Amino acid sequence: MKPTSVSAEALFEAQREAVHWEWIAGHAHPERRFDDAAVRDAQSAADLVGYLNYIHPYRVQIVGRREVAYLSSVSAEDQERRISRIVTLEPPVIIAADGVTPPPRLVAMCDRAEIPLFVTGESAGQVIDVVRSYLAQHFAERTTRHGVFMDILGLGVLLTGESGLGKSELGLELISRGHGLVADDAVDLYKVSQTSLEGRCPELLANLLEVRGIGLLDIKAIFGETAVRRKMRLKLIVHLVRKETMEREFERLPYEPLFEEMLAIPVRKVVIAVDAGRNLAVLVEAAVRNTILQLRGIDTYQEFIARHQKAMERGNT
Repeated sequence: MKPTSVSAEALFEAQREAVHWEWIAGHAHPERRFDDAAVRDAQSAADLVGYLNYIHPYRVQIVGRREVAYLSSVSAEDQERRISRIVTLEPPVIIAADGVTPPPRLVAMCDRAEIPLFVTGESAGQVIDVVRSYLAQHFAERTTRHGVFMDILGLGVLLTGESGLGKSELGLELISRGHGLVADDAVDLYKVSQTSLEGRCPELLANLLEVRGIGLLDIKAIFGETAVRRKMRLKLIVHLVRKETMEREFERLPYEPLFEEMLAIPVRKVVIAVDAGRNLAVLVEAAVRNTILQLRGIDTYQEFIARHQKAMERGNT
């Protein structure tokens, strides 16, 4: 899914309660938006927000105590020149934080250039965190996948598979074993960096798990706050298949780790056959523990191959 555009007005209204800011200048252009090229080139939302920086244009400029001191410690002529440099960067928004009073020249120039200027008493660091989080939700590449997304042993795990294989029931059993639910049925996946995907639950489905024959369960109300998570980095896909599908389409012992690409990022994947008598929760936990070892550079299968080769060499001598 392509990133959606964000206007200064939308940002102001969305975070008004969070940072208690006021809009004091640049009202003539409330629909001012982030430059498409800047959004396209940004590696993450962090690239779109920062302190005064003359190298990276088109990003939200934060003015705190140090920046105001920098602008105010010179002659009127130099101050005018420094503020003009900020304006030529064409920021979609300028935010004065730390409770500072922006220089009158900055206010006047924002009005002339139609650049929205917000003022807040919150710290500059807090404002940056809030704005980056908001922009990440709008500008990150994202997709929605069907499945159950969980925190298992600290690893973000997406349970996928054909309908009717018991993904939600498996999720419920894993929750009862102390693991956490992020999302059931629909999982929103965001590309938060060039190598990372973050899974979140759509607001409509927060804390809910649907189990056939029982209906919707409020996991937070039943198991407590520790049974749910707001978001997790996706590290592993556990794909459930029927026994005959496993025998027909997958190797019993894959020679190389399996991966599935999501938003151009490869994600580790294991395939587990669903069959009568198999304890899927234990198998999933084992798959997660094995993945943790692999992420640490320990590959049990490759160690077995090396052991096997040594045994053959000894047998031939």
